[in-house]
Amino acid sequence: MGTLYVVGTPIGNLDDMTFRGVQTLNGVDFICAEDTRVTAKLLAHFDIKKPLVSYHEHNAHEVGDRITDRLIAGENAAIVTDAGMPCISDPGELLVKLCAQRGIDVKVVPAATAAMSAIAISGLETSNFIFVGFLSVNKRVRQATLANVKDRHETLIFYEAPHKLLNTLQDLLRFLGDRRISVCRELTKLHEETIRICLSQAVELYTENKPKGEFVLVVEGAKDKDLDNTDTIEIALEKVKSLVQNGMRAADACREIAKVSSFSKGDLYSAYLEDDTDE
Repeated sequence: MGTLYVVGTPIGNLDDMTFRGVQTLNGVDFICAEDTRVTAKLLAHFDIKKPLVSYHEHNAHEVGDRITDRLIAGENAAIVTDAGMPCISDPGELLVKLCAQRGIDVKVVPAATAAMSAIAISGLETSNFIFVGFLSVNKRVRQATLANVKDRHETLIFYEAPHKLLNTLQDLLRFLGDRRISVCRELTKLHEETIRICLSQAVELYTENKPKGEFVLVVEGAKDKDLDNTDTIEIALEKVKSLVQNGMRAADACREIAKVSSFSKGDLYSAYLEDDTDE
């Protein structure tokens, strides 16, 4: 039986490719790539000549079985993503799960990740953090995620594309309040930039300036004085109302707050309806 190697690639600067990474890609029978065009450039740079298999979110379920069949038959493979570590906000996660289910050995060849690189230079707390990744484009799911992390002490890490950056910053400000943020752009690339400001300043900055490049947002965790105590139904109900005011359906808001309070969805919904009637 063969082995799947999870191989990290540079997040921008090709000089960050590890010697072991090059050795591993040279030694496998084939390479699974998120975008074969991007990976072909990487392989050409290091003079690696190996067959590429397209593996991405749209074909993962279909192609995954064929890849694992080849591994079971004795071939070795590597999986790479366009930049950074595969399986982190990446469909490679599905292939590793499938290998685990089928008893296929998986080994890691680590490299830089944008999240770890960003928090290292953020100037914020690094001992405890939560990696959120990309927020969902689904409004209800997006709001629920922000509601769930709102009161966490840990530093929060988000990924974002330039065309969605301003909307995300506005949502973060609305849900989390005006906290400190480190906006990391184009890490390890020619135009690398890290801006350490507050969320309100970030919203103003990117309202006036069109965002360019890929972003990692490192946001300060909640402070004790900012935390809401949800031990009373009244305060939990205020959280429900806040989500409703931001566009979430009352039933969905009650479900999300129930997850972070001692009250059930039914209790919160009854209290919401009663309060709404009183008004």
